[in-house]
Amino acid sequence: MQKIYSQILQIVGDVITVEADGVGYRELAEVRTSKGVSLAQVIRLSGSKVFLQVLSGSRGISTNDKVRFLGHPMRVSSSEDLLGRIFTGSGLPRDNGPALTDKLIPIGGPSVNPTKRVVPKEMIRTGIPMIDLFNSLVVSQKLPIFSVAGEPYNQLLSRIAMQAEVDMIILGGMGLKYDDYLFFKNTFERHGSLSKTIMFVHTASDPTVECLLVPDMCLAVAEKFAQEGKKILVLLTDMTNFSDSLKEIAITMEQIPSNRGYPGDLYSQLAARYEKAVDFKDAGSITILAVTTMPGDDVTHPVPDNTGYITEGQFYLRGGRIEPFGSLSRLKQKVNDLTRSDHRAIMDRMIQFYADYRETLEKRSLGFRMSAWDNKLLDFGERFERQLMDLSVNIPLEEALDICWGILSDIFEPSAVGIKESLLKEYWPKK
Repeated sequence: MQKIYSQILQIVGDVITVEADGVGYRELAEVRTSKGVSLAQVIRLSGSKVFLQVLSGSRGISTNDKVRFLGHPMRVSSSEDLLGRIFTGSGLPRDNGPALTDKLIPIGGPSVNPTKRVVPKEMIRTGIPMIDLFNSLVVSQKLPIFSVAGEPYNQLLSRIAMQAEVDMIILGGMGLKYDDYLFFKNTFERHGSLSKTIMFVHTASDPTVECLLVPDMCLAVAEKFAQEGKKILVLLTDMTNFSDSLKEIAITMEQIPSNRGYPGDLYSQLAARYEKAVDFKDAGSITILAVTTMPGDDVTHPVPDNTGYITEGQFYLRGGRIEPFGSLSRLKQKVNDLTRSDHRAIMDRMIQFYADYRETLEKRSLGFRMSAWDNKLLDFGERFERQLMDLSVNIPLEEALDICWGILSDIFEPSAVGIKESLLKEYWPKK
């Protein structure tokens, strides 16, 4: 029987403080008020003082209300009944379905022992050329999508969710506008993807602490299903909102702020989530794609800056498309040789020509005379952007490679493209 504490020492924002012993970090507690029971989670221990974040907010709580610790951290169901369901950040049904209380597992556990991992070597196809062809997504990879407010990053995530060749999608929404939540829900329902999807959604109007629980909910469920042999893709949006929630709670706790007011353990907090990406030996895998919005398009902002040290590259979403410059998948070389023999050569030459095209645009804007070669590059760049960079393009990798050969053969002579003779003989289109 858990001891009941009948005096709350302090209430600051949504954080309450009691004196208690034998309590663990992240342990759950019930706060019983005259209006009912609220759940709270231990977020700090200082001697005998225990600080708890009230999940539903501290409105209606007084200092003489009772607190009972439950002896376990936040838990979430791991049953197959999760599929097709939508939950809040605290694991409660958001879709008016029944609550799930079977096969409960704790959230927020440690990342997987490196000795239990295997070297990433399998590509996840998405149907998006700028990913599959130029920066391949690899099983068990952790990649952020760097963007700014107003870019279609949620639309990109939904495309990936509907087209990725995986067994299960777990979507974690943090600080979503209600319109964005409805967009995901309606899109998955309309395209028949909801049956293989689990959603944990925190909207901007929900309590702050639930925002912090969303990644842990997603990753705990993902780890359980991955151990059962499933290939899981976890999509998180937006990790900047997650970090802002960390900052808000740190300010409430009167912690000494670090860069731009964020807590000093921001790197550790982000790494604890990203490092859950894993490919298990003789089981399944977890791959993580997470949106990180950059305030003011500033990549030196603490959130993208710390993220870049943790992850294995990044996708830059600018102007409604994935930019080839700045985007990077550090593990793509693990799979590029396993797709088609011309993959790496085409990838390198197309990006080189596109870089030349961007230089030519600059020359033209400065009033330089365009040579015949410059005009070829301008033609190349227009077709590259329209046929490959546009996010509406949805084609398999092999078709994207064939399109690249078609663009090259329509504009350049074989001797001008800088690709070895053996590949030209095999893939250069016959006129």
